[in-house]
Amino acid sequence: MKIKMFFLFLITMLFAQSSFAQMTLPNVNIGLDQTDNPKEIVNSIKILMVLTVLTLAPAILILMTSFTRIIIVLSFVRQALGTQQMPPNQLLVGLALFITFFIMSPFLSKINTEAIQPFVDGKINQEVALERAAAPLRKFMFHQTRDSDLALFVKLSRAEQPKTRADVATSTLIPAFIISELKTAFQIGFIIYLPFLVIDMVTASVLMAMGMMMLPPVIISLPFKIMLFVFVDGWALLVGSLVKSFG
Repeated sequence: MKIKMFFLFLITMLFAQSSFAQMTLPNVNIGLDQTDNPKEIVNSIKILMVLTVLTLAPAILILMTSFTRIIIVLSFVRQALGTQQMPPNQLLVGLALFITFFIMSPFLSKINTEAIQPFVDGKINQEVALERAAAPLRKFMFHQTRDSDLALFVKLSRAEQPKTRADVATSTLIPAFIISELKTAFQIGFIIYLPFLVIDMVTASVLMAMGMMMLPPVIISLPFKIMLFVFVDGWALLVGSLVKSFG
């Protein structure tokens, strides 16, 4: 139910973004009154559930997109360079968000075309709109999820063995996708660390040979690591590789 409510929230946000210029601010009145109508009680419960999901929506949205892999890799780059808080966290998060929007734009466009617009035009109902909105995101997550991770959560769910990917529940797919993204991000981070680790080892060896053991090797190696990263156009190479890794 929470996942369906999240997709409904996503559809609403996308529609609001596409038609913001034509929207007018409505009058909203919120109040509590006694009722014996079961439908009104159910609607009130749905509103409470939507408000609850809204507090978790940013985290859910982040975990179901390419943001996880991107922000982890960018954090690995900063640690490998040894520049402490440069670039700052706000800049890394902002860069990761814009790269995420760039990667996810084809899927969001498909959601808008196949789910939001038909729902707004009254051609499909809410259930069909939610299913169509989930389909592109499921396709993206399936493409990035390892079969071993998916099989693990299918086994842990103790549900009936799915015959096709369409039979896999979204609640099973999401955690499998997350741990696959974590594994991929750490693999990329390991590869990024290697050249900078070599520079640190060479610098430490040279300082020990010169008898300058009291001087921290990081202070000497930092300019060389920055120079290497700039010389190979590291940011363009890194972002390009990240985008291609989702192809």
